[in-house]
Amino acid sequence: MIEIRDARESDADEIAGILNSIIALRTYTAFDTPVTIEAQRQFICKFPARGIFHVAVDSSLDQLVGLQDISPFADYTHAFDHVGVIGTYVALDRHRQGIAAKLFEATFEAARRKGYEKIFGYVRADNDAGLRTYLGQGFRVVGTAERHAKIDGRYIDEVLIERFLIE
Repeated sequence: MIEIRDARESDADEIAGILNSIIALRTYTAFDTPVTIEAQRQFICKFPARGIFHVAVDSSLDQLVGLQDISPFADYTHAFDHVGVIGTYVALDRHRQGIAAKLFEATFEAARRKGYEKIFGYVRADNDAGLRTYLGQGFRVVGTAERHAKIDGRYIDEVLIERFLIE
């Protein structure tokens, strides 16, 4: 059974493990540098108060299998207080099992409670599965940032997506 809860400092090692396995593939994320457990612990501890950081836990295995976060779009003006930026990661051996859908459900509800009206994100243009996942959750493509990332000397386009939480 998959349970969604807030990330804890003690999750840092499992989160780093999921992220690093994804980063190593060089296909699903624009992150190009492995994260350390300590850096992840600091990320969790210093996560913005208006942010949302959920993890998906397989309770039958007591194992973290996914994570999703929303951070405020900007902290230098209140003009963007209604906009959050999302990131979603599921363990490589747990894709297509509904984990992302459970994360989205919990995260969207928490985002509404925290006053977010719009969620914005970036998906690698060559990550078809990731883009399909977001589109299946009501996101729409609003543009493409060409040659936005450069990993291992290769340029990668990023697709810009958004979803409104209120009509």
